[in-house]
Amino acid sequence: MGGGRLTTHVLDTATGRPAAGMPLGLFRLEGGTRHALGAFRTNADGRCDAPLLAGAALLTGAYEIVFAVAAWRAAQGAAGTGFYDEVPIRFRIADPSLHYHVPLILAPFGYATYRGS
Repeated sequence: MGGGRLTTHVLDTATGRPAAGMPLGLFRLEGGTRHALGAFRTNADGRCDAPLLAGAALLTGAYEIVFAVAAWRAAQGAAGTGFYDEVPIRFRIADPSLHYHVPLILAPFGYATYRGS
């Protein structure tokens, strides 16, 4: 696949499995404005079936992925468990020709993220 792309992956450390079916939204941040770019859901591997953005759609600037953790837990039959309602992750794209991977490592009372590859 040519050009840059933005991907994500969600792992649920409480079960040791991918967070299948996690709803998430992607936003571009410009000044004080948040522009919705798309709504997605993770597959059985905890990844989205296609990049969130790719090629010419991936621009230099600030972005946010919002993971709908409480909605996902409710869909898993675990409504009211865990601490987080949503997990927003804000980051910057400096070179849109590169691959940016934003994983979420989720636990009931904590989370971690990093720039993956």
